[in-house]
Amino acid sequence: MSELGSTSRPLRVAVVAAGPAGFYTTEALLRAERNVRVDLIDRLPTPYGLVRAGVAPDHQKLKAAIRVYEKIAQRAGFAFIGNVNVGRDVSIEELGRFYDATVLSYGAETDKRLGIPGEDLPGSHTATEFVGWYNAHPDYRNRAFDFSCEVAVVIGQGNVAMDVSRILAKTADELKATDIAAYALDALSRSRIREIHLVGRRGPAQAKFTPPEIREIGELADCDPIVQAEDLVLNAASEAELGDPKNRHALDNVTILREFAARGAPTKSKRYFVRNFESPKEIVGSGRVERIVLEKTSLSGEAFRQSARGTGERVEIACGLVLRSIGYNGIAMSGVPFDERAGVIPGAAGRVVANGAPVVGLYSAGWIKRGPTGVIGTNKPDGYETAESLLADVPGLRPCPVPDTQALLDLLRTRGVRVVSFDDFRKLDAAEVARGKAAGKPREKIATVAEMLALLGT
Repeated sequence: MSELGSTSRPLRVAVVAAGPAGFYTTEALLRAERNVRVDLIDRLPTPYGLVRAGVAPDHQKLKAAIRVYEKIAQRAGFAFIGNVNVGRDVSIEELGRFYDATVLSYGAETDKRLGIPGEDLPGSHTATEFVGWYNAHPDYRNRAFDFSCEVAVVIGQGNVAMDVSRILAKTADELKATDIAAYALDALSRSRIREIHLVGRRGPAQAKFTPPEIREIGELADCDPIVQAEDLVLNAASEAELGDPKNRHALDNVTILREFAARGAPTKSKRYFVRNFESPKEIVGSGRVERIVLEKTSLSGEAFRQSARGTGERVEIACGLVLRSIGYNGIAMSGVPFDERAGVIPGAAGRVVANGAPVVGLYSAGWIKRGPTGVIGTNKPDGYETAESLLADVPGLRPCPVPDTQALLDLLRTRGVRVVSFDDFRKLDAAEVARGKAAGKPREKIATVAEMLALLGT
């Protein structure tokens, strides 16, 4: 039998999920000095993962990574297999018939919970739902958000919390030239929300959002930032954190917030309150959200190891909408080891590990490998590490019995799965761009799988 990766027998790899981690892993594999075939499989008909459906529509520059992924898709040995749900349409075990190795890069798909009473009241949503809705993600197209209230509360201190709160704070004119979903723009244009409260249990020195994100809040057309001076009083440990040269973003954040606090009386129709040292304790309402109860907190511990503890003092905010953005967890896939506590697939350098030993031919990359940390670019070294481990393991891999992508496609066809190729996606992409051009937008995304498949035909 020919060696895997030789001219006569390509190394066949399935990469499951076509987000940044999947593309960067694919890039590293296809750059190897071997004959490698990578089939990038995604449950949606569209690739690019969170770059397409997670990046805020008013931050188009962050979507520039897509141009890199398009070049990767043009490499010899690449194929996109879209609209295929691994675990439903085909199992991990079945992929082993067609591929010598499988890389799982499907991210962290569920939100962490607050664990407080009233969390599931109507009007309380995860940030993931809201982001997916305004970005036309098919999973969230039919979500409904009530913007008839005057006060919204966003729980979290990261960039996603900043994104969703900023979208609530912007005018329709500020959003209409973005690729926000048309239905979302229509709903937000009728919003009666006049106050947005961003709530964090720790202080401004510990906030995870980046300086450009918070600075942007001070530049909104019709919304003033409001920061109370007492929320910017820092303990000695927080001051020490700001003094660390490696923590410059935190110093910049605090500097911007202090500038907000020093501004004069608000003049615009909306208010954006940055609230620190408060932790949600209960969401209250009769049938739907009516108010949220917060507990004041204080920090203790040494620099970079501080924890927030409740003081017993409580405050309430009357509100009709709560968006929760406190982090993400991965989910288990049948046939794959999973660490429930950490919410990741256990592994070492991208090799999936079970009972202390690597699982031959099974790898992971991205958030499902390391947890929900980092930015888009963090996935490049992560994916490259996984690819390096896989390539080093080639001599010990078990060659698959049916080294033929067409055989997989035939199997999927018998199961009624309409596979979407990269050429198919290009047709969807062109249609979206054309629709967007007609509306003065970069694109108008197709928001349901059914509509995508109808456009492509059989």
